[in-house]
Amino acid sequence: MITPILLCGGSGTRLWPLSRKSFPKQFTDVVGETSLFQASAQRFVGAGFADPVVVTGNDFRFIVTEQLAELGLSAAGIIIEPEGRNTAPAAIAAALFAARLQPEAMILLVPSDHAVADPEAFRAAVAKGKVAAEEGQIVTFGIAPSRAETGYGWLEAGAATHDGVHALTRFIEKPDAARAEELFADDRHLWNAGVFLASAQALIAAFREHAPAICSAVEAALAARQEDLSFTRLDPDLWAQVPEDSIDYAIMEKADNVSVVRFEGHWSDLGGWESVWQESEKDSRGNALSDHATAFDCENTLLRSENEEIELVGIGLKNTVAVAMRDAVMVADISESQNVKKAVKLLKERGAKQAQHFPVDHRPWGWYETLILADRFQVKRIHVDPGASLSLQSHVHRSEHWIVVAGTAKVTVDGEVKLLSENQSVYIPLGAVHRMENPGKVPMVLIEVQTGSYLGEDDIIRYEDKYARGQGAKG
Repeated sequence: MITPILLCGGSGTRLWPLSRKSFPKQFTDVVGETSLFQASAQRFVGAGFADPVVVTGNDFRFIVTEQLAELGLSAAGIIIEPEGRNTAPAAIAAALFAARLQPEAMILLVPSDHAVADPEAFRAAVAKGKVAAEEGQIVTFGIAPSRAETGYGWLEAGAATHDGVHALTRFIEKPDAARAEELFADDRHLWNAGVFLASAQALIAAFREHAPAICSAVEAALAARQEDLSFTRLDPDLWAQVPEDSIDYAIMEKADNVSVVRFEGHWSDLGGWESVWQESEKDSRGNALSDHATAFDCENTLLRSENEEIELVGIGLKNTVAVAMRDAVMVADISESQNVKKAVKLLKERGAKQAQHFPVDHRPWGWYETLILADRFQVKRIHVDPGASLSLQSHVHRSEHWIVVAGTAKVTVDGEVKLLSENQSVYIPLGAVHRMENPGKVPMVLIEVQTGSYLGEDDIIRYEDKYARGQGAKG
């Protein structure tokens, strides 16, 4: 059985404003009806595959479990990185973790934000690579290129070693346009998908030989781990000492037991809005339009409204991408869409909250949306999932009014418990110990009005929490 390792980090800046640090692209439905993370998990379900191991950040741990649960799936483990250290530390942490579960584990390292049009064909490519991996090879997957792409790294395949498997001659950095044309003209060259198949032991051995500092530091952080609910938390102090590096630089470019499988199917890393436009369904003039978007006399343009109350209209546009959300709008020439990341950096420097955060904030119990934020008051819409509850808590600087607009709320205020149905309300005085729960089978929605001198999410004294969050943790 192959254990998929779903790498689920990243800051999500290249698809801003749809993707942001607080909710990056792998959790959004960039293309299709499920998130990229969910599509990645579904891609490796069934015969020959074990439950996945997920490597993610602390802020995303409950999003991971919720999105897996929506598919009826569970994880063999969810590893929490205290901070992102690039792909090499994440990969060796997962390999060491998988080897603890099963010493002879076969693992498939997969980014969770790629789009694959034919999952069955990709599984067939993995099956070809498994033959070489069982012989001690580290197998990577090269995509048969459809264009002279400068945004991807490339691979050069050598002589065939097995059916569909070749020795890997070398990794090639992202080329300039002229070099990309040369690579595209030679069918030995493939796009680097960043997917690797190997036995856990082979990957661990490669790290110990070629990146011993990373390997030993990660081993220490894993040995000092903390088990938290269903999560494995790597020790933050020891993790901070792990050298940061990509898996390509750390071991793949140095190892002599790397093979490549050529994949002929359609694949994209959705690394920018131009890629999203390429993957989207288009009209006869090359326009990709979402609901609530209209194009008049436009060509090769992506218009995407992410809010049903915003009608996005393009007139006379060519080679343009425009994305409208409730709190931000981005317009760019499609050929310049890789510079979105630089624009987000400028927003961060200006202190714009939209650079990293959404008005909607996801929590283990559901989500909330800030409707109004002004001096000394804030209005939120709060959505609590069936059976979920917020922590038992109090606030030092604010009082709250709750008005139920859908479902039923079970409310505790200073030890008094009551049920509130639609159109009923309750007042939470400053300092009162309180909790909000949804005892029903349908979502519960309420409007919360906060008043006080400080309205930050860290104004929480927490007494009990089913999600094992500490003092001052948001939500």
